[in-house]
Amino acid sequence: MSELIPEVEERVKYRIVGEFCANCSAKMERMLSSTAGMGETTINYATKTVFLPPTRVAQAQEIIEKIEAGVKLVPIPLKQKVANPDNTAAVNKENQWRIGRIIIACVLFAGGLVFESRWKNGPWEVVEYWVFLSAYFIVGYKVLVKAVRNIFRGQLFDENFLMSLATVGAIAIHALPEAVAVMLFYSVGEYLEERAVNRSRNSIQALLNFRPEYANLIHQLDVIKVDPEEVQVGQQILVRPGEKIPLDGEIVNGSSFVDTSALTGESVPRKVQVGNTILAGMINTTGVLTVRVTKIFAESSVQKILDLVENASTHKATTEKFITTFARYYTPAVVVVSAGIALVPPLLMGGNFQDWLYRALTILVISCPCALVISVPLGYFGGIGGASRHGILIKGANYLEALTDIRTVVFDKTGTLTEGVFQVVEISPAKGYEERELLEIAARAEAHSPHPIAKSIREMYGKDVKVSDSTDLLSYEEVSGQGIRAFLNGKTVLVGKAGLLEQAGISLPRLTLDKGLGTVVYISIDGDYAGHLTISDRVKPDSRDAIARLNQMGMRTAMLTGDNQAVARAVAEELALTEYHSDLMPEDKVSWLETLSQTKQQGKVAFVGDGLNDAPVLTRADVGIAMGGLGSDAAIEAADVVIMEDQPSKLVEAIHIARYTKKIIWQNIGVALGVKLVFILLAVFGLTNMWMAIFADEGVALLAIMNAMRVRWYRSPERYMPEATLSPIVNVAAS
Repeated sequence: MSELIPEVEERVKYRIVGEFCANCSAKMERMLSSTAGMGETTINYATKTVFLPPTRVAQAQEIIEKIEAGVKLVPIPLKQKVANPDNTAAVNKENQWRIGRIIIACVLFAGGLVFESRWKNGPWEVVEYWVFLSAYFIVGYKVLVKAVRNIFRGQLFDENFLMSLATVGAIAIHALPEAVAVMLFYSVGEYLEERAVNRSRNSIQALLNFRPEYANLIHQLDVIKVDPEEVQVGQQILVRPGEKIPLDGEIVNGSSFVDTSALTGESVPRKVQVGNTILAGMINTTGVLTVRVTKIFAESSVQKILDLVENASTHKATTEKFITTFARYYTPAVVVVSAGIALVPPLLMGGNFQDWLYRALTILVISCPCALVISVPLGYFGGIGGASRHGILIKGANYLEALTDIRTVVFDKTGTLTEGVFQVVEISPAKGYEERELLEIAARAEAHSPHPIAKSIREMYGKDVKVSDSTDLLSYEEVSGQGIRAFLNGKTVLVGKAGLLEQAGISLPRLTLDKGLGTVVYISIDGDYAGHLTISDRVKPDSRDAIARLNQMGMRTAMLTGDNQAVARAVAEELALTEYHSDLMPEDKVSWLETLSQTKQQGKVAFVGDGLNDAPVLTRADVGIAMGGLGSDAAIEAADVVIMEDQPSKLVEAIHIARYTKKIIWQNIGVALGVKLVFILLAVFGLTNMWMAIFADEGVALLAIMNAMRVRWYRSPERYMPEATLSPIVNVAAS
């Protein structure tokens, strides 16, 4: 039983400080995950972070040092404001030494080539050896040290071992220029790869720069500049024009326009005034605002977004896991093949040993797996970062990959396809009741309901029923998916769908709706029908374009709603949805989603909801997508993908980003494996040499990294496409 305790221990985030490559990162992951009590562990190579149980940190430190000496686990302070807090001065100094060693090695290498061309067999031959070997050790001593250390630790078949074995073998057969060239260009390639990864890491750090640095706390008659984490709920802060809003809060004085682009990707400023909620990360552009803080910084929207984006890479995609596993077996296999090529032809076929050994060493240089191991996670990292800049938060590479396989998109109606802003458009009392009386009864019964329909009834009533009428409400019960049962002023009141009243044995008039999107709320008092309210909603202008785009992409679109059939049909016909299902309870939505998942011919099913009351369906879908997550804790927690704005068309953009990312990743895999395979075959037949092998290794790795970084510059193709048109409804089905 004691061994199970660490599995549920809360994990703490640590920075891995020091130099290590993507292949080493994969080894660390594998060894940490296989250690008893450590649990499944994922290293975010892009940000050099890992979550570990605090009681296992010392053990984890020993494990990672066995793989890469000098790396350290450092806990990240709660007030850490940057994505990569490595010692900048130390890093710059190390980079200067690396560049200096490379330059000196290049000069010596060039001098060695001159000696070789002029005095190869003369008295200066010994100088040639000294010049080449000096260049070799200056630039490659770290690789050699790592290789020897790893051999004693049983860590074979990494890139250090391959480069050391290949170059030492080349020196043994007097191929000095090739040996130096391999080590020199390998070191240059490693440096350039690290710079490329740092650029990608810095792009995420730039995204995190909208984290507010300070807050202007109003204290008595003074304004004090403090850290946002020091401000408590209920305190007031001052936000001047041009400043970032540091905390979530409600405006108590002033009006302004705020820039929400850092949170949503939208460039159009939004007007805010007294009573409006504003969120940390927005930028105040015009007026001075006084804001009452409603959330501490750790719970603010900006902090949740920062954590989500920075940690998204810990959820790995299937492709990424496959490549990591593939590289684990690929390298030893190539070493075995190289050994066979070096030994079998000379021993069995009488070939020249030095010639076949040279071919085998060339294959070792070609086979380094760095291009595969680093470019795939870098591609996903770029895709997640690119999506976040468009106001789309994707919680992991696995969900980014799942977006590419979506073939069926299921929507909630209220608040997702429609605006969710309801208004009472008709009050129809039964005989013996007045309109005002009927509205008052409904508003009092709905006093505690958070539903948008209940809110519209209270707004129409015009009084604060929660304060003035709460004493009249002696009991309150919310019937899931049906309505409200309340005991009001000594009378039993039912407010909700027709089914709620019919279950109580109350007969209702048959209504024919001609208002399209009208929703009917029925009311009964002590078993008698008292009348009904008709409430309207509007389809979002953006929904029409979103569904049309999905139809163009060949998607199957469906809508699940608790509203009646007439309303559901009106929405489905207006938007040209493939099908709809109406009059659904929350559990019915889950059942219908499972039915749609079982009947799908191929691909995955996504559910798009508002994230507040659709958590069961969001969880059940292959990809749960929360719409309008700006400021919604429930949306960020429940969904796999969060669209920050109330724009369904952002889903289309998310799918485009996912497909673009996957295309680039498979380009990298195809190019890396293809080039390596071609060069390995050429090396077997003696048609290539180590000079060409250098391109097959480091050249391909750099090409793959640069290709992966293209994801950061993704632009939506929608702006270059003609306006979408609605497709005919294939099948409209009512449950």
